[in-house]
Amino acid sequence: MQKPTKKGATQKNQPEILTGWQQIAAFLGEPAAVVQRWASDGMPVCKQGRYIETMPEELNAWLGKESGKPVHVATNDTDLTAELKRGLSFVRSEQESEKKASKKARGQ
Repeated sequence: MQKPTKKGATQKNQPEILTGWQQIAAFLGEPAAVVQRWASDGMPVCKQGRYIETMPEELNAWLGKESGKPVHVATNDTDLTAELKRGLSFVRSEQESEKKASKKARGQ
């Protein structure tokens, strides 16, 4: 039996390996056709004959690398409060670095 998390909710385990286009597409929140196109453009997937699989961690890392910004796909188990705090912290640090760069460009 799993231990309850905060507020008595039970935690579902995120799959260690995503198998098939439908499962990968559901994880990314995109249609299977889009996911297949991304795979042809370099998304990390392992093809074994007609079977396809990948790991959520690899997809998150790839999405972050492609966008140039930290990315984490939210699941039903994701602590949205922590993710919001992480996102706000990132935005604030970006704003601070932009302010410093503009001050430096103006010679202040």
